[in-house]
Amino acid sequence: MKKLKIYIPGIKFPSISVTGNYCYLNCAHCGRHYLDGMLKVTRKSLVEKCLEMEREGYTGCLLSGGMDSRLKVPLDKFKEEIREIKKKTRLKINAHVGFIDEGDLEWVKYVDVVSLDFVADNDVIRRVYKIDKTVDDYVRVLELLTKNGIRVAPHITIGLDFGRIHWEFKAIDILVEYPIDVLVLDVLIPTPGTEMAGVPRIPVDEAIKVVEYARKKFEGEISIGCMRPFGKWREEFDRKAILAGVDRITNPPRKVIEWAKEIRDIEIIYECCVM
Repeated sequence: MKKLKIYIPGIKFPSISVTGNYCYLNCAHCGRHYLDGMLKVTRKSLVEKCLEMEREGYTGCLLSGGMDSRLKVPLDKFKEEIREIKKKTRLKINAHVGFIDEGDLEWVKYVDVVSLDFVADNDVIRRVYKIDKTVDDYVRVLELLTKNGIRVAPHITIGLDFGRIHWEFKAIDILVEYPIDVLVLDVLIPTPGTEMAGVPRIPVDEAIKVVEYARKKFEGEISIGCMRPFGKWREEFDRKAILAGVDRITNPPRKVIEWAKEIRDIEIIYECCVM
């Protein structure tokens, strides 16, 4: 098997929200909860924060935040700051963007990679995100980015439909037709305070079926992203994902790292798993 890349982003690759704790949406699986743990910046403070991060040895950051009423993360309002960061630092930038359009190409070209949530079922989009979008809208963003030479890393959240697994296989079938070098697989975390708080954890073996299908269909690198349940669940899932042949994995338990060393060469990287 190929070398296993183990990503630990928290140390040198923080997540930054450009909208504070605000999000126009209130998605069933998130409920704005995941904005809490991000660093908060304004247009005035972003560049200085990144200069400070480079001085302290950070290698990059995830630029993220909540959606606005346009269903975009409003990074277009930070385009001059993003350009300045890339000019003045060596920091790598991973960006969450939302439903961008051609007008965003002037700034998105400055980021190193775009992380794009991808859903392949219209009913799931409506029930989870509560937005008037379809699979075609997701494909349109994917095509816009890939046709313009923007590196994009699609993210599939296994079990996003309130714990049910079905649309994920179709999503993989769609994505393999595009020039993508890394596909990220997350797994639903039933998060307290959200509509999905009471959803049972997805059985490990059911989630692994999606990983195995992706490995069979996708020629690029498969990464297990940072979003998946913790504890014994993570330990079991991570071992099985590594045996299934994933190329990258984020924040595995120490026990799993030590075990992985016995069966594969490993490399530890302190960045987002799409870098």
